[in-house]
Amino acid sequence: MFIPFEQKLYKATFLERPNRFILHCKLDDTEEMVRVHLPDPGRLKELLQYGASVYLRYSDKKDRKTKWSAVLVHDPSDGTLVSLQTTLVNHLIEKALKENKLKTFERFTYKAREYSKGHSRWDFYVAKGGLHHLIEVKSVSLGIKGVGYFPDAITKRGTKHVKELTSIVAEENAWLGSILFVCQRNGLHSVRPADHIDPTFAKALQEAKQTGVNLLAYSTTITPEGISLQEEIPVFV
Repeated sequence: MFIPFEQKLYKATFLERPNRFILHCKLDDTEEMVRVHLPDPGRLKELLQYGASVYLRYSDKKDRKTKWSAVLVHDPSDGTLVSLQTTLVNHLIEKALKENKLKTFERFTYKAREYSKGHSRWDFYVAKGGLHHLIEVKSVSLGIKGVGYFPDAITKRGTKHVKELTSIVAEENAWLGSILFVCQRNGLHSVRPADHIDPTFAKALQEAKQTGVNLLAYSTTITPEGISLQEEIPVFV
C-alpha cells in the first residue's frame, strides 16, 4: 500500500519555528530564506532543531499565504525520516480499508470517513450486517530506540476521543471500536502511550483496552517519493 508525493520535494535547512504552524527554512539549492506552512501543530521539539534537514513542497496557488509546506524532516538524533503531514496516514488507511488490505477489518465493508456518532466525528466507519465498527487513527511521530510514543504533547482532544469510544463499546452491543496508531517515521517496531508526557491519555488508553476497545498499530516506510503501509506491530499499554 503506497501513496506517492505528487509534487517535487525540495531539500532545505530548518532555522526556526516562530509559531505552531510556521517554519523559517533555507533552501539548500539557492540558499533562499522561505516561510513555510507546518501541517503538524504538535510539539515536535525532538525533530525541529536548528539545522535539521527538511523536505518542502511548493505551491503557486493565489489563495495561499505561504507558498511552501513542510513534508518531511530528518530526526537530528539518528537521521530517521519522519513525515510532518498528520493527515497523510488517514489517506493511507482509507485506501487500505477500501481495498480490504487490513486483516483486522477484512470482514467489514468501508462505509464512511468523518462519521458522526455521539459527541464526536470518527475517522472511519465500517460495518458488516448489524455490526458497526468505529476507527480512530492516531499519527505517531515521536520515536525513541525503535519504540513509537503517542502523544508528543498533552492531548485533551485525544483523551476525549478515547473515553467516548470506550463508552460506546461498553454500552452498545452492536458497536465495536478501534484506535489505530500509524507510524509517521521509519524503523518503529512497537507503539506505547507516552505516559511521561500525558499520563491522563495513557490511563484512558489502558481503560479502553480493558473495556474491549481494539488497539493496533502499523509501521510505515517513508522516502522522498512517498509513504508505504507496512506490517502490523504491537501496542503495549
